[in-house]
Amino acid sequence: MARTVVVTGGGTGIGKAVAQAFLADGDNVVITGRREEVLRRAAQELGGAVSAHACDHTDPEQVEALRDKLPDVVHVLVNNAGGNRDFDAAPPGDLRAVAERWRANMDANLLGAVLTTAALDKLLVSGGAVVNISSFAADRGAGSYGAAKAAMNTWNIFVARQLGGRQVTANVVAPGYIDATEFFRDRRSGEFHAERVAETMVGRAGRPEDVAETVRFLASSAARHITGQVLRVDGGVIPTR
Repeated sequence: MARTVVVTGGGTGIGKAVAQAFLADGDNVVITGRREEVLRRAAQELGGAVSAHACDHTDPEQVEALRDKLPDVVHVLVNNAGGNRDFDAAPPGDLRAVAERWRANMDANLLGAVLTTAALDKLLVSGGAVVNISSFAADRGAGSYGAAKAAMNTWNIFVARQLGGRQVTANVVAPGYIDATEFFRDRRSGEFHAERVAETMVGRAGRPEDVAETVRFLASSAARHITGQVLRVDGGVIPTR
């Protein structure tokens, strides 16, 4: 039976690859994002049973409107929308600017996932899954972006406890350096790329498909006893003991 899968930030990069992975399984996929034209183009390229809805997940009213457009049942929610808002801002000149930049990253990378999960809570069915896309930046001291992702990792434990009684799992996938995305706004130098690759144990940058297949596994029947976890997909940059 086809599932309903909601992927936030599904128009590009990791989110688009996640949507493609679920479409390959025959699922019905809803992609969201702030840019309507990007979503429309992604939906055309993805093909299959995909629908697109523009939504700023930091805006409670837009999230509520999205919920009203969804089917009565959601099997998988992938909270992927986010990104480092520092890349789009000028250096802070005063404390007000510092506060605005921190709030921007906390809103984009934490609050959006919190609001969306709360809005879709009653739609999630038994045996469903919530997968939150974090970052290895949570463990690397990356300012407000890293702090927001670290907060997501901790919040996920709360979500796993809250939903576990209904047999809904909640896990985090924490990508490392992933090539072929919009994350760095095309500001990477060749030296930066080489340094990130050299950090890995496998000698290559990650690809969106690496993350997508991990998300796909966590939402599968094979992962029903995995919840409350953070799974890094970083090529071994941050190993566990």
